[in-house]
Amino acid sequence: MAKPQKAKDIDGYISEFPADVRAILEKVRLTIRHAAPEAKETISYLMPAFRQHGILVYVAGWVNHIGLYPPISGDKTLEKAIAKYAGPKGNLQFPLDELIPYGLIERITKLRVKQDNAKAAARRKKEK
Repeated sequence: MAKPQKAKDIDGYISEFPADVRAILEKVRLTIRHAAPEAKETISYLMPAFRQHGILVYVAGWVNHIGLYPPISGDKTLEKAIAKYAGPKGNLQFPLDELIPYGLIERITKLRVKQDNAKAAARRKKEK
């Protein structure tokens, strides 16, 4: 199961996966939407992305895991909690044969929203 090719939207992306993985991707999507209700859904780099001022997170389905990008930093407690899921470049890999940590995904998304808002505020301040 490789990434779907050129999906036009997240529904199209998710539809390319087997039913069990579709269910997980939908729940990840809902988890992110709950944590970032103002985020817009898009496809970027051929995978689902959630954007506010900038990209908050990307999600991808793979053969053995669900990937969450970009690498997370800025909260030592959260960094410790995600350490077991860190892939080779720091991106997160949630194995499909384990329970998906939706609560952790929500915490990650909330951190990314906070970071995104701070970055946007700094940009606005600099422009004045």
